[in-house]
Amino acid sequence: MKIHAQALLFDNDGTLVSSLASVDRCWTRWAGEYGITAEEFARVELHGRPAAEIAADLLPAAVVPQAVARIEDLEVEDVPNGGVHLLPGTRAFLDALPAECWAVVTSATRRLAEARLDAVGILPKTLVAADDITRGKPDPEPYLLAARLLGVDPAHCVVFEDAPAGLAAGRAAGMTTVALTTTHRAHELHADLVVDDLSALSALVTDRGIEISVRA
Repeated sequence: MKIHAQALLFDNDGTLVSSLASVDRCWTRWAGEYGITAEEFARVELHGRPAAEIAADLLPAAVVPQAVARIEDLEVEDVPNGGVHLLPGTRAFLDALPAECWAVVTSATRRLAEARLDAVGILPKTLVAADDITRGKPDPEPYLLAARLLGVDPAHCVVFEDAPAGLAAGRAAGMTTVALTTTHRAHELHADLVVDDLSALSALVTDRGIEISVRA
């Protein structure tokens, strides 16, 4: 299977990097600080959603701004503790792409996203973070903004995601979607293509754009 595109849009956590150990440590501590029970916490979907939306599901509105600032501080402070690492294939895949042809589109804040990306040596020219949008995934706004910043028609963009909310955002934006089974099982992911991780793919840049292939 080959996919042709003009721009590639990558989620960060669970797609380019894994920060699951850090997320688990920080959100567990955060929940304890705010008196959230394990049962309450288990009912909320964490992955692929902005922290502000998660906090709003769990806490009174008046507390949410402070709580969001607290989880951001915890997660940024935890980055040097070894909770972030590159997922298989990330480095080789990104190194094959011109900087102006791809973007990172994350539900994390810019401060947190930049801390995690810097820790693994990824420096995207274009980054869309939670601070840049009014509606997070599964709304298409983050991916539509990234396409606009890159100057590419959404129909010519490919979204790489590991979470159902992000894939839904990509579909709603009218983009081709590639799912990675790094945090969810294949049957939970609705996408045009499902692979284990970026090591399963190769990218060839031509005068017509980018050709993505599944490695034999």
